[in-house]
Amino acid sequence: MPSRYAQWMYDWETRLTSVDNNRIVRPLDWGLDWTHRWPGRNGGLSGEACGQTSRDLLDYFSRFNERIIRDSDDFYSYRKPTDFRLERRDVKVFSTREVPDPSLEEKVRGTHAEFLRFTSPVVTPFPENNLVNARWFPARGRRAVVLLPHWNSDAISYSSLCRVLNWMGIAVLRLSMPYHDIRRPAEIDRADYAVSANIGRTLDAVRQGVVDVRCCLDWLESQGYNRLGIVGTSLGSCYAFIATAHDPRIQVAAFNHASTYFADVVWHGQSTRHIREGLEPAIDLENLRQVWRAVSPMVYFDKFSRWPRRSLIIYAKYDMTFLPEFSEQVVEEFQKHQLDHKVVALPCGHYTMGETPYKYMDGWQLASFLRTAFD
Repeated sequence: MPSRYAQWMYDWETRLTSVDNNRIVRPLDWGLDWTHRWPGRNGGLSGEACGQTSRDLLDYFSRFNERIIRDSDDFYSYRKPTDFRLERRDVKVFSTREVPDPSLEEKVRGTHAEFLRFTSPVVTPFPENNLVNARWFPARGRRAVVLLPHWNSDAISYSSLCRVLNWMGIAVLRLSMPYHDIRRPAEIDRADYAVSANIGRTLDAVRQGVVDVRCCLDWLESQGYNRLGIVGTSLGSCYAFIATAHDPRIQVAAFNHASTYFADVVWHGQSTRHIREGLEPAIDLENLRQVWRAVSPMVYFDKFSRWPRRSLIIYAKYDMTFLPEFSEQVVEEFQKHQLDHKVVALPCGHYTMGETPYKYMDGWQLASFLRTAFD
């Protein structure tokens, strides 16, 4: 039986995950059309897959995942954008809730900020999503990080952390991940297209997120920053790990929540239960793991180990989205590969990490690590 504290934490987590009541259950969609522009496709099933069985599609995506993992440096490669620019714009919330919090809207009213904009090398059918957006928090010096928020974050989350890092002399690009805030297509209210029951689109979203991160590093280098790092939370930590495994410029990495396989989080996570509900009649966990292996941190530890760097892994002891046992397996892999890393386990859950007092504990751990990790 869980302790009284654990049960209190689980109850709190459940209340927080129940705030959003606009989650939509969508059935399994293989999303074969999303594979057409991927490197290494070289034929395969046609876009008109109506005559193909589920077994054919499962085999196709399973083989494609193996090919991606084998040649992942190619899959996550890109052509450097030529249209980097800074824009000064109004700060907006871009809430994903059915009823936005008026206090947040009032908080940003009349405020402005600079945003890095450029065209993503990964093209999608959505013009809004193809224009990358990253809020710029400049600082003097040579240190800079790309910060990736959690899934369905609004556009002002982590602003306080960015300012703290600025005070420490670290510049920050806070990236709007694919299908998030200003990049969200008008047809959806949440960042549903980033993680969904559409197999191909979810793979493509991770590829786009990783490539966009690497483009941000290009711009930071052009601005004179040569000591580069990355900070990712939840889904952002998945993107951050894969980007770090494929880019030697990232010297410091902080993973705020960590997990093994993409499918395991979707299948077992409390915040993704609506996705599992759509998937479960058509596919089981073992097969889902196969078709999403190429976007799972667990398969890239050998590539992550190619270059020396310092890492921080923070996980929550009462996490009902990134289950603690998955995070502990990640820590075991860091140990197995003899990587330079620090581990912190906080006494909270996934959502409660964003609540008082745990958000201050988390922020302190991140800031303390980044303050000295570049030395």
